[in-house]
Amino acid sequence: MTTGVVVVVRGTTLPGAALKLLRESTEVYAATDVDPAAFGVPAVTEAPSLKDVVLLAGSRDEPAASLLIATGAVVIETPAPPLVRAAEVMDRLRSPGGCPWDAVQTHESLRQYLVEETYELLDAIEDGDREALREELGDVLLQVLFHARVAAEDPADPFGIDDVATALVEKLVGRHPNVFADADEVHTVEHQNVKWEELKQREKQRKSIVDGVALGQPAAALAGKLGQRSGRAGIPLDLFPEGSGAAAQLFRIAATARRAGVDPEDELRAVAKQFARDVRSAEQAARDAGLEPTTLEADGWRKFWPTRSV
Repeated sequence: MTTGVVVVVRGTTLPGAALKLLRESTEVYAATDVDPAAFGVPAVTEAPSLKDVVLLAGSRDEPAASLLIATGAVVIETPAPPLVRAAEVMDRLRSPGGCPWDAVQTHESLRQYLVEETYELLDAIEDGDREALREELGDVLLQVLFHARVAAEDPADPFGIDDVATALVEKLVGRHPNVFADADEVHTVEHQNVKWEELKQREKQRKSIVDGVALGQPAAALAGKLGQRSGRAGIPLDLFPEGSGAAAQLFRIAATARRAGVDPEDELRAVAKQFARDVRSAEQAARDAGLEPTTLEADGWRKFWPTRSV
């Protein structure tokens, strides 16, 4: 070995292809972006020469690693898993020298994109479009990575994507003691839902049955969720908002539907999307008849409105 070797590590994980070389080498050093104690090797500043050494580095861009590579060193690394690579790309975009637009975003400025991407994902699911589903899942993942990267810069309470993932794992494991511990088995979806809510209440020390309900969600979904939560608590229907106004009636319909196992948001969206398709169909029928849709009055719309067998 005369040119040196750079072994790119990720955390404390070594590439499998480098293990034999490391066992046989005596001149192994850690670059400045690697913890020497984690591998039991000295730091690179103690190396008499970079020429014939094996250098453990966190990336190709580390100064000593970059210098060694420039002299013709062999590089051994394990390609980053796609999720790790996605986080690295987001970090690069957000860092100095990255994307100017990404660099100035905040949690608040990103809110609209999170909502938009979520609805685009919902469209892909409802349309059964597998290609769009894959793409939109990626766009939602980008929002998670973006928010986590912004959160990592908060001087008061920084956390990153690893902290987010760790908290998620702890939550999933903690709320499934029947799977990951020795708790009693859960045999039905209904039983699982009850246990899940019990664990959430205990874990978050909630004082109200409506604690944890996202008040910023669409109104029909919010009314449905409140109807579901209140139903579990035994609140009777006659305590729902009273009055003949549209808002009170809509609440009662949505909340009652959710108690009956119907998702009012999904059902309303399906009806709305069908209505939009009917509008397009009537417009096209009018154009086919030589009429401009914007000139149609009530009877004209009825004439061209699509009919479906019942």
